[in-house]
Amino acid sequence: MSIYEKWNAAMDSKDAEAVVNCLHDDYRFVRHQTGTSMNKAEVGEMMRQFMSSDAVHIRERRCLYENTEVFVEHSFMDFADGSREAVLAFYRLQDGLIISCETGATPLTV
Repeated sequence: MSIYEKWNAAMDSKDAEAVVNCLHDDYRFVRHQTGTSMNKAEVGEMMRQFMSSDAVHIRERRCLYENTEVFVEHSFMDFADGSREAVLAFYRLQDGLIISCETGATPLTV
């Protein structure tokens, strides 16, 4: 099973621990809103909050490209504050795990 398949299954089942298990210990997430970054522990906490919220939905997620070094994913996200975004995410892989992610997002008004 590819890392994207594991990631996708964890996201579909809203299993925050399985999501965190896809992340390398040196993982960094670059926040598109601010340009700041978060480490594995910080992202783990954020994912636990997302996964426990009935208001957060990730829809129409699809892998645009995947190989042994990267995968690229597109989705639509609904957040607890009522905002919605179209999100393009670029994931770098190392040792079979996700070591970094950078996103670009477009706010949606519909």
